[in-house]
Amino acid sequence: MPRTRCPSVLGLAHRFFEGDLMPGEAAARAGSTLGRPRSDDERAMVRSDLPAAPSSALSAGVDPVASNQAGADAAQGLRFPPNPSGLRVVVLISGGGSNLAALLAAQRSAGYGARIVAVGADRHSAAGLKLARDAGVPTFVHRVGDYPDREAWDLALTAQTAFFQPGLVISAGFLKLVGPHFLKRLSGRYINTHNALLPAFPGMHGPAEALAYGVKVAGATLFVVDAGMDSGPILAQVAVPVHDDDSEQSLTERIKQAERAQLVEQVSLMARHGWTIHGRRVSIP
Repeated sequence: MPRTRCPSVLGLAHRFFEGDLMPGEAAARAGSTLGRPRSDDERAMVRSDLPAAPSSALSAGVDPVASNQAGADAAQGLRFPPNPSGLRVVVLISGGGSNLAALLAAQRSAGYGARIVAVGADRHSAAGLKLARDAGVPTFVHRVGDYPDREAWDLALTAQTAFFQPGLVISAGFLKLVGPHFLKRLSGRYINTHNALLPAFPGMHGPAEALAYGVKVAGATLFVVDAGMDSGPILAQVAVPVHDDDSEQSLTERIKQAERAQLVEQVSLMARHGWTIHGRRVSIP
C-alpha cells in the first residue's frame, strides 16, 4: 500500500494549524470530506467507520477548541466553563474499553452532564470500538503505521478529533503518546488516568513498581496531559491500600476499580462545574 495517506484530512489539518482556516470552517470542510462516500483507496487511508456529523453539531454554540485558544491567558490561567448543553467528550482507546464502558453507563443517568460523541482508537482490534458502536457512538481508527511519519499521524488524529468539537478528550487506555499538534489544539482538555499515585511510578508498570518498592498505599491519578510521560497537572487522585499478600494482579485489579469510579465522578464534576488550570494546579469550582 502506498505510504502517502489521507491527503484531504492532512491538508485540512495543515491549513487548520497554520491559521488559514478558522476552527468552524475546518470542521465544516472536514465534515464534507469525512462524510462523503470514499473510494476504496481513501477508505484504506483513513481507516474509519465515521458517519457524517450533522450540520447542527458543527454550527451550534461556540467552538470549544477555538474558545480554548481565545481564552488562554497565562496570568489568569486556563478556565473551561461548564457547557449548559452538556460536555461533548471524545474517548481514545487501545483495548477492551472498561473505562469507556463505565462512562457509557454513567452518561445514561440524568444530570450526568457529559456525553460521548465519538470514540477513537489506534488499532482496529480494540474491543472497545464495538462497545461504542453498540451504543450508537461514531468511531474512528488511525493507526500510526498507516501514515508516512508520526507527525502525519498526529495531524490526522488531531483533525478528526477536533471535527467532533469536544469539550474534553479522555485517554482511556490509549497506548500512544499524542504529538505537539494534538496537545496544542486541545490544551487543557486532554486528560489521562494512570494506575499509580503520580509523580511516583510513571510509565507502563506502576502497580508492579509500587509493590517492588514496598509502598503501603498505591492508587490512581487523573491528570491533564502535557508533552511529558505521565507528568501533567494532577486533577484528582484516589488511594488504594496495599495488602501484605498482594500480587501485581490483585493490586492492579483493585486500582482499576478505584480508577474507574474516580474517572466517572470527575468527568461529571468537570461537565457540571467546569475547571481551571493555573500552572500545575487544577481546580473544579
